[in-house]
Amino acid sequence: MADLSMAFLSLLILLPLTLLLLLYIIVRPRPVKIPIKNRHVFITGGSSGIGLALAHRAAGEGASVSILARNRKKLEEAKEAIRLSTGVEVAIFSADVRDFSAVKKAVEEAGPIDVLVCNQGVFMPQELESQDLAEVKFMIDVNLMGTFHLIKAALPLMKKDRKERGPASIAIVSSQAGQVGVYGYTAYSASKFGLRGLAEALQQEVITDDIHVSLIFPPDTETPGFEEESMKRPELTSIIAASSGAMKADEVAKRSIDGIKRGDFIVPCNFEGILLSIATAGLSPQRSYLMAFVEYRKVALSKEIEAVDPAS
Repeated sequence: MADLSMAFLSLLILLPLTLLLLLYIIVRPRPVKIPIKNRHVFITGGSSGIGLALAHRAAGEGASVSILARNRKKLEEAKEAIRLSTGVEVAIFSADVRDFSAVKKAVEEAGPIDVLVCNQGVFMPQELESQDLAEVKFMIDVNLMGTFHLIKAALPLMKKDRKERGPASIAIVSSQAGQVGVYGYTAYSASKFGLRGLAEALQQEVITDDIHVSLIFPPDTETPGFEEESMKRPELTSIIAASSGAMKADEVAKRSIDGIKRGDFIVPCNFEGILLSIATAGLSPQRSYLMAFVEYRKVALSKEIEAVDPAS
């Protein structure tokens, strides 16, 4: 009986270790370091909120920074704020991401990009039955199509001489509402869920060019428009959102830049985000064999629960 117990115990220990070793061998892509210093970082939605915080941090780390937004006056104010806090002069571009020609012109004027951060976004919470379709289209055009426009415009110059210039990054700012659907966010969630499909497929297309895609999932973030947007939420949406709290834009920017520099595909911004990322990992690229192991165990555990309770 003792021998049987020892054999069972050995099996319990050896199986996870064997799986870890296998994942270490097969997990791709391998870890990568993407420098920020002395690189060209191009950030959309860069005149306020998370985008402005990202621009401050990138400039503070020695990057050459370009920011794009629609409002020229806000861009000028952002440029001055970054200059005063970091001593760095950033380039500013006024364009609407819904206009591919305008985006292409701005990107070409900015020059070859090493780190593209697609951060633009609009948010109009409402139940679908009550929401005007013009608002639905606006969110999809800005959040999803705007990201297509930016990447499409930037890719040719990002790929040029990439071997000599080192690894590059395309970072796409989604939302935790792009990981799990939320009441009152039907259109917004759709526009953000679409970014995941874009990112997963795009990573396969550009990995051989040493371009690494990061998908960033911030929670509610304290930005200039956050309070106004919160007041428009349906009551049930506000109750759900209150359960996770809000982060400061600076905190989101730090987590985002750190994830970009590691080349992480999934970049959560808080503890709830880490749990959501594990729960919704699917077949997303994973550089860490340890996280791949956690994701595998999550799936295995789900299957074990189903086997015990088929009704679940």
